[in-house]
Amino acid sequence: MKDTKTDIRKLSLDQLKTWLAERGEQGFRAKQIHEWLWKKSARSFAEMTSLSLPLRELVDQHFAINALSTDNQQHSNDGTVKSAFRLHDAHLVEGVLIPATDRMTACVSSQVGCSLSCTFCATGYMDRKRNLEAGEIYDQVVEIARQAERKFQAPLTNIVYMGMGEPLLNYANVLQSIEHITSPLGLGMSPKRITVSTAGIAKMIKKLGDDEVRFRLALSLHAANDEKRNRIMPINESNSLDNLAEALNYFYKKTGNRITFEYIVFNKFNDSLDDAKDLWEFTKRVPARVNIIEYNPIAEADFRNTEADKLDRFAAYLENRGVTVSVRRSRGKDIDAACGQLANKG
Repeated sequence: MKDTKTDIRKLSLDQLKTWLAERGEQGFRAKQIHEWLWKKSARSFAEMTSLSLPLRELVDQHFAINALSTDNQQHSNDGTVKSAFRLHDAHLVEGVLIPATDRMTACVSSQVGCSLSCTFCATGYMDRKRNLEAGEIYDQVVEIARQAERKFQAPLTNIVYMGMGEPLLNYANVLQSIEHITSPLGLGMSPKRITVSTAGIAKMIKKLGDDEVRFRLALSLHAANDEKRNRIMPINESNSLDNLAEALNYFYKKTGNRITFEYIVFNKFNDSLDDAKDLWEFTKRVPARVNIIEYNPIAEADFRNTEADKLDRFAAYLENRGVTVSVRRSRGKDIDAACGQLANKG
């Protein structure tokens, strides 16, 4: 029989205090439970040993902790670890640990599937089943952090919301998860070590500015003219580059956070010097750095990665004009864990 109890992690600290007070419990008990959930990452009420047994039983009668579990793991030759995480309702999402000499990065998902249908992305060929709850996003971070400690004896240093789904279409849960990850009452990670990547939803980018978020923002750009971007990213038809430039500048003025443009170089599609010029022109409109990404082929699409010398020329064109450029080499490609490859293949 399916458990219909509410996940206690959906309650705010104040709501938890009210619920306990109505049952004759003191307010500090809510703080204890909150700490067990978000600082100590408890997966069951039985773990909450600072609470009396009767109180643990009372809470257990009314609430659940819908923690995810690791369904399976794959280990790449380069150290990357891809995990399929099983949710309480049997859906799967994927998360990735990306190790480097100077950092340990968790790539987490925000939705089960995706509704944006970007033509080069494996997740875009899946249906969107539902948004993830804040606790389910948080759980991915906790699990991947534990992987980093176990496999590399190193702490997690960075988080990127670049897994399955469009984070800004799950706005409230994404921001709530970041609050629990960054709060001193939660995991206490610096928001500057968190990057949220969006395919480009102008009104939600402006909302991020209004909310004065402190994490970093990345735009999956991949083409700096509307005609080409429309062909690979249907979202661009309702969120043109002009609209995005306006929204990104609004975000920058509100937060002071410089934006990153993610740009996958596809062979004979967006890798010419004319394409580089378009990108350079766009960077003059928005204070941004450029992250050039190698393409990771998928079975559903015919795109291929550009040739190495063309990639180098593309990057040099931008660098010679004062653009801050980095080139991100593929990680975890052999286990379908690289950028654009997450599709629950297991």
